[in-house]
Amino acid sequence: MEIRYATNPAATKAFDTEQLRNEYLIEGLFIPGELKLVYSHVDRIITGGVIPTSQAIALEADRKEMGAEFFLARREIGIINVGPRGSVVVDGEEFVMETKDCLYIGLGKREVLFKSEDSANPARFYLNSTPAHKEYPTAKAAISEAEPNHLGSITNSNERTIYKYIHEQGIKSCQLVMGMTLLKPGNMWNTMPCHTHNRRSEVYFYFDMPEDGVVFHLMGEPTETRHVVVRNEQAIISPSWSIHSGVGTSNYTFIWGMAGENQEFADMDPVTMKELR
Repeated sequence: MEIRYATNPAATKAFDTEQLRNEYLIEGLFIPGELKLVYSHVDRIITGGVIPTSQAIALEADRKEMGAEFFLARREIGIINVGPRGSVVVDGEEFVMETKDCLYIGLGKREVLFKSEDSANPARFYLNSTPAHKEYPTAKAAISEAEPNHLGSITNSNERTIYKYIHEQGIKSCQLVMGMTLLKPGNMWNTMPCHTHNRRSEVYFYFDMPEDGVVFHLMGEPTETRHVVVRNEQAIISPSWSIHSGVGTSNYTFIWGMAGENQEFADMDPVTMKELR
């Protein structure tokens, strides 16, 4: 498990490109036959990816870093399959996961196994995990069951569909909020006009991008913005004080996962366009 420590805005505005990438960008999330985890001290969110091939892969705690007997001893987790069909087995109960389906697993579940239906064309499970204080039931939400929210316009290059999975009116959790945004062809901007939310942090995971495509992800305080070049199947950590927006070389999809004290989706601090620098 890789560890990332929290940073502050005063230090971040002096970072060069390499430092920005080392602190906030998560690369190499998907390795065939392995589970990759990054533990951030920003709201103690864990971000990960797993590709099960010929054998199931277990979600196991790093006892040294987590101080727990099993991964969900004090945590909850949201999982979205961004690859072909697979399944997640939770204490013996199997949940089949099609592409873009979401599964929430609550506090206290001891055994979580990731499986692919076809080892030659394996599933790709992306996950966010946050600390939890109460057990909520395991629940699956297929993308076909999620209520789409259509926003934006082609005029502003941000026509998109938002799918909320884990939130106050959807799958219940302690603090994790998780969903997915799909930009329509010909649209490149996400989360602009932008915002911050001092009560929670966020992680963006970009995917469904061509091999030579990139997103110029904007971060930093509104008056001290920086950019990080993000490629397909990479994630970026956004502290509560930072904006989180981006523009791509083509349309793309991204998963957003939030951690913190407030689960209300609309709780944000808007930033006007004239404030940005």
